[in-house]
Parts: sequence; structure tokens; C-alpha cells
Amino acid sequence: MEKMWSGRFAQDASTLLEQFNASIMFDQKLYREDIEGSIAHAQMLAHQGILTAEELSSIESGMAQVLNEIESGAFEWKIGDEDLHMAIEKRLTQIIGDAGKKLHTARSRNDQVALDFRRYVLRKNREIVEQIKSLMKVIVDISRDHTSTLIPGMTHLQHAQPINFAFHLLAYAAMFKRDIERFESSAARNNISPIGCAALAGTPHNINREMTAKTLGFDSVSINCLDTVSDRDFALEILFNISTLMMHISRLSEEIILWSSYEFRFVELSDAYSTGSSIMPQKKNPDVPELLRGKTGRVYGNLIGLLTVMKGLPLAYNKDTQEDKEGVFDSVSTAEISLEILREALRTMTVKPQNMARACKLGHLSATDLADYLVEHCDVPFREAHHTTGRAVARAEQLGIDLSEIEYAELHAIDERIKEDVCSYLSIVHSMNARTSQGGTAEVRTLEQILYFDHFLKDVK
Repeated sequence: MEKMWSGRFAQDASTLLEQFNASIMFDQKLYREDIEGSIAHAQMLAHQGILTAEELSSIESGMAQVLNEIESGAFEWKIGDEDLHMAIEKRLTQIIGDAGKKLHTARSRNDQVALDFRRYVLRKNREIVEQIKSLMKVIVDISRDHTSTLIPGMTHLQHAQPINFAFHLLAYAAMFKRDIERFESSAARNNISPIGCAALAGTPHNINREMTAKTLGFDSVSINCLDTVSDRDFALEILFNISTLMMHISRLSEEIILWSSYEFRFVELSDAYSTGSSIMPQKKNPDVPELLRGKTGRVYGNLIGLLTVMKGLPLAYNKDTQEDKEGVFDSVSTAEISLEILREALRTMTVKPQNMARACKLGHLSATDLADYLVEHCDVPFREAHHTTGRAVARAEQLGIDLSEIEYAELHAIDERIKEDVCSYLSIVHSMNARTSQGGTAEVRTLEQILYFDHFLKDVK
């Protein structure tokens, strides 16, 4: 099959080379970006007098037919066409004749693929942001019902201090907020048009890059063509952003796995988002969060893969960068389904406040409150208060009770400076609500955080 670039060659490419060299099996995903970019390029060429009005009209109608054929499934993708750019241009020329051969004036596949891929990544930035917002809304909605639901706050996976369940969930809302900000920052930074850079050095044709950029919704054009055709920072950024997003999803998934175990029983996943065992009929497995945790490693691999591809490339374009797309496509689809299924798993999850409250009576969660009480009400230096509290915990252990249940007489015997009102400070509810510093777990502060995220979700673009 004759290639569009075959004029210099006397021998046909081998079938093996065609298979090795082609990207058409996966880059056809960019068909809409390619067609829109080609129409904008043709409109600019016509505006500049490089194409006639009739040629532009022919290209626009021909591209509409190509788009219809692709979306209806009638378009035939052939490996011999190498990539979607060649396949679409070839079909356009079959439909409209010589006008189709003029479309590639003042551009190269180098800036064409940079345009298509960049626009795909920018579009996916926006779509993923919308999905994160939807997930955050579910988290905030669940939190509204649990500002007074007690749960053990942990460090080192050991019981530390009592918090409310809403406060715990909103920690993930804060993570996902940062994810949104990362995607938005990347989109703003990379919203520049590469088209018109041609192969690497620009073009002698009298083109108008600003016009094409405006037509396609870019903020500006790139500043240096040599950099532009080989730049894949935008692809690396979405891979990094997805990797960080999936890391946050994986952390939440790990907690859901723990919470749904018999050891915790804090939550129960709905049957719709759980699986069973082939041999143990009693099992209800948290496969959704487990898969989410596992898929995080997959997107990490895609990021490392493209970083490795890019690390030794000289300027400008190199065929190595054909390896940039599959990892991005895979990470994007992984992020999209992960966000959707996590949202639904959380939305349908049953929370069990009684089990959470029962767990708060394990591990002496109000120990820090006793130390703070000694400092504030008994004028005891903190290090001494810390030691005294440790003795009180040891005594509670001997009695087989939680520190929040110990009687005043036991505490007074440990340190005579302790006053009779101490027990009210050791209640789990008081301990949670005592942490009123900004960003703390007290119910009043948790309600402020819910309001903050409500405003954020309303205002984010």
C-alpha cells in the first residue's frame, strides 16, 4: 500500500514494520480532536488566502462525512494507514478529491498529534474534575448525618483520640479538593496551541496561529516550536495528577476494607458493590475497594513508563513519543471508572454508629484530655501531667475498664491535685467536642468544614 510519505522510497515497507510502527489501533480514540483541529486549520488557511472558499467548504463537508462514518462504525481503520491522521486525511481525499490533499499545508503530523493529544488531555482534565466533585458531594452529604457520630481517631493504626465520623470523611474531601486544584492548574498551564509549529521550526506559509488557537479554545499559542512538538509535560501532568488522585482513593479504600471487616464492623457495603466466595457461602468480600487499591499501582506504572520514555530524548520530535498515549488512555479510563464506582459504593454504604461508639471505649481515647486537664486546671507541667496520665491509664487497665469510666477516687489516689470535676472532662463526647481549634474535630468545627466544602463545590468551575 502506497504511503503518503513514500515518494523518497523505492521499496515498500515490510508487513512487520507496519505492525510495529502503527499507532492506529489505539490513537483512533483522538478522532474527534483530529477532525475539529483539521477544520480549524482549514478555516485559518482559507482566511489567509491559502485555500479558496470552495476548498474550505469541501473540506468541512467531507470532514462531516468522515465523522459520521467513524461514529456510525462504517469507517474502516487499516493498519497500513499507520495512524488516525493519515487514515482520516486519506478518507477525506477519497471523498472530496484534490482539496483534501491541500489540508496538510503548513502543518506536520508532529504538531497535529501534539494538538490532538493536548486537546484530549485538556478535555479529560475537565471531565475528571467533574467526577471528583460528584464524589466529594457524596462524602459531604454523608458527613452531614454524622457530625456527632463518634469514631476512634487513630495514629499508627492505634486508637488515639475520639473524633466524629464526619471529621474523618472530610479529611478525604480535603484530599480530593487538592486533586481538583491540581487538575485545574495543569489545564490552565497547558492550554496553549501547538498547531502551526509544523515539523519543528514553524512554516514559511503566511498562517495565523492566534486565529486557530482561538477557534479551538486555547488561551494562547506556544512560544517555541522546537519545544512544542516534543513537549509531553501535559501528558506527564495528567498521569501524575491521576496517580495522586488514585493514591487518595487507595487510602480511603484501605479504610473501607478495614471498617467493613468483622474486627471493626463500622460500615457495611451494599450487596450491589460486594462479592462472595466460590467456596465459603458466608463471605461478603469488599472487592470494590480492593480493586481500587490495586489499580493505583497500575496508574503509577503508566506515569513511570512515560517518564522513562521521555528522559533521554533529544529535540525535537522522536518516534519514541508514540508510546505516550496508551498509558494516558489507560490511566484516564481507570480514574473515570474508579471515581464512579467509589462514589456509588459510598452512597449505598451502611454506617454503623453503635459499633463505632463501642470502639471508642477501647484504647483510653480520653488520655490526652486528662493530661490537658492537669495542665489547665491543676497547674501541672505537661511532662509531669503526661507521666501522671500514664499511671492513670495503667490503673484503668488493672481495673479492666476504659479511662473514660474510671472513678474520681482512683484518680485522686494517683495525684491529689486532681479535682472532682475531672470525670466530666474524660467523657468521650466531651473529648471530641473539646477540640475546638480551627480545623479540629469538635462538632461546631466539623459543621464549619461541611459549609466550607459546600461553598467550594458550588464555586469551583
